[in-house]
Amino acid sequence: MGILWAIIIGFLVGIVAKFLMPGRDPGGFIITTILGIVGALVATFLGQAMGIYAAGQAAGFIGAVVGAILVLFLYNLVRRKRPVV
Repeated sequence: MGILWAIIIGFLVGIVAKFLMPGRDPGGFIITTILGIVGALVATFLGQAMGIYAAGQAAGFIGAVVGAILVLFLYNLVRRKRPVV
């Protein structure tokens, strides 16, 4: 059940990260949301594994937003460096 909640929260976090991330996003809404889910899952599990917060704490949502923004930022860097064919 924890993974399902992380995916749902990740969807919401992806939407929040889309609005917080400045500039044009080459991936569109679907890719941004999927990357938000990935970032939220990674941040949730890393934060809990490191003992920063427990499941269900508000800090988990904040960590998920930060993780999603980081994943979106890295995606934008990789996406912009590729030559367009």
